[in-house]
Amino acid sequence: MASIAEKLTDITGAAFAALDLPVELGQVRVSDRPDLAQFQCNGAMAASKMAKKNPREIAQAVVEALQSHKEFSKIEIAGPGFINLNITDDYLASHLAQSAGDERLGVEKIAKQETIVLDYGGPNIAKPMHVGHLRSSIIGDSLRRICDFAGYSAIGDVHMGDWGRPMGMILSVLEARGTLGEPVTMDQLEEIYPAAAKACKEDEAQMEKAREATVKLQDGDETYKAAWKQFIDVSVKGMKKNFDALGVHFDLWKGEADVHELIAPMVNKLKTNGFAVESEGALVISVEQEGDKKEMPPLILLKSDGGVMYGTTDLATIVERMEENNPVKIIYVVDQRQSLHFEQVFRAAYKGGIVPENIELTHAGFGTMNGPDGKPFKTRAGGVMRLEDLISMGIEKAQARLAEADLARDMDKGERADIAQKVAIAAIKFADLQNNRIADYVFDIDRMTSFEGKTGPYLLYQAVRIKSLLRKAEGQGFKPGKEFLLRDSDRSLALLLTELPNVFEGALKNYTPHLLCEYAYRLAQEFSSFYAACHILSEEDEALRSSRLALCELTQSQIVLVLGLLGIKIPERM
Repeated sequence: MASIAEKLTDITGAAFAALDLPVELGQVRVSDRPDLAQFQCNGAMAASKMAKKNPREIAQAVVEALQSHKEFSKIEIAGPGFINLNITDDYLASHLAQSAGDERLGVEKIAKQETIVLDYGGPNIAKPMHVGHLRSSIIGDSLRRICDFAGYSAIGDVHMGDWGRPMGMILSVLEARGTLGEPVTMDQLEEIYPAAAKACKEDEAQMEKAREATVKLQDGDETYKAAWKQFIDVSVKGMKKNFDALGVHFDLWKGEADVHELIAPMVNKLKTNGFAVESEGALVISVEQEGDKKEMPPLILLKSDGGVMYGTTDLATIVERMEENNPVKIIYVVDQRQSLHFEQVFRAAYKGGIVPENIELTHAGFGTMNGPDGKPFKTRAGGVMRLEDLISMGIEKAQARLAEADLARDMDKGERADIAQKVAIAAIKFADLQNNRIADYVFDIDRMTSFEGKTGPYLLYQAVRIKSLLRKAEGQGFKPGKEFLLRDSDRSLALLLTELPNVFEGALKNYTPHLLCEYAYRLAQEFSSFYAACHILSEEDEALRSSRLALCELTQSQIVLVLGLLGIKIPERM
């Protein structure tokens, strides 16, 4: 189902085409000045250069062509040639009825189950998850949901750091302690990991042992491999606890180790085909391109000692994904500071024939989460905060906020705890996702858990409020209608409800969940104004009451859909 803007674009585009001008000039969008018009078309400005005519003259010709269309209640020219458009209430009402009767609320599927792989999360084995994993996990999961709703078969891969020198360091220290092969807990690994890194840094002999352990592990030594597998089991158990608390889903739990056997044949093929060459003892792929405005170093496949680099495993992971998943896109949700690395890997993948040119490889980078001091978020003691501690802090603050707002007080302990969990996760997710992903943002637990302002808890409160209103209506025997009868006080909300398909399209196209956050907030605010200005349950005109309940129901459905795409769950009540 097309949005109203798309329907109007078809009409206006035909008017431009009738003047022998490109149909694309008929693009209609929501007006920047809602006080002047509901929609606008600026095509006459661009057309003036092509037709070598005054833009107002072209706009006048388009306006005359549009006069016969009953969809419009106002068509006028503003300024140097902008075309301002209003639609009739009947046309708006008809569109809303179509949207309300569609299970997808007017958002069309644009894909036919083509596969997309999304790489996000990226925690490391043997290390507790920390706040640095929050943004990748939340943004990646939301993008997976958005792609899935668009009709793609979206696969989320956690892609753990489970291979390489760090594993060798831990194994060598356990061996030195005489505890290799004994069961270990996550708490023990948390102590061993930094101790092993410190020992290897300070003692070259210990570092050599770590190198030897790494080689043995990667060559399949049974003792080392058994210990390593236990690291994975213990670590993944902790990861799943955190991800479950956040409501973040993965389809694949793979890591760098999964592609170890693919590296040698991949490297040999790149050498044979002349893409990988020796340089100062290392094996590299040149990824420079004509027109580069900055230095683009080659991608190092093998170091001079034969060691494998991150770029090598990332390239081999692309080989695996192409063979196993045959995706049309692979999206990496990783810190923006890794942009050069991914540019090198992607260029190498295309150049080496690992990925055809028509397959999209995208680095959906993101900025840092900072504390109130503007620096990367830390604990009060100055250390890196564990993710589970951050979640616990959010839940504790949410419980306090519920008490302050006198909410959930008549519920039992279990339901109150469930609501506090939902409020906390909504606060954390919305505070992150409402920012353009490439921007840094300040993590302020007091502001983000407020039930006022642009916050997750505010949106939950509004969604629960509408649920409560609809339940109350049902209890009084009132039902939402199938038709819309619009009055002046209804029109602003009704018009906003038509924008969802365009907002969704923008979020999908640019991998920007913040557009959905902005829309959800505007919807909640607009509903609040509508609720304050209109009689709903107390409306005596039955047709108008049914129409307004239908507006409430459609608003509720859209908020549920949008928050669901953001990975935010709504309580039944508060």
